[in-house]
Amino acid sequence: MAESTNLLQGTLDMLILKAVSLGPLHGYGVLLRIQQISGDRLEIQQGSLYPALYRLEHQGFLTSEWGDSENKRKAKYYRLTAAGRKQLQEETRHWNRMADIIAGILNTAREEL
Repeated sequence: MAESTNLLQGTLDMLILKAVSLGPLHGYGVLLRIQQISGDRLEIQQGSLYPALYRLEHQGFLTSEWGDSENKRKAKYYRLTAAGRKQLQEETRHWNRMADIIAGILNTAREEL
């Protein structure tokens, strides 16, 4: 990755919920899924991922169970709960609304004031 893109505070949870909404994943799989669906433009650090997974599970947005990973190691697999699906929908609506507002501000010309 030539250029690192910093995430805005609070977006990591939304990205994790989105990644897990596409199917159950273990922690490292969440990193890979986000990287994959971002076209390798986002790279999540493990140091920020695992506390976020714990927080989302504690809030009831994710559930987990132990299973075997592709390389036959024990791994904790995360699934989205109904509350997590609702949270993802709310965060997505909020994100899109804010993106529209910010885009409008950035596209404002002096003559429009």
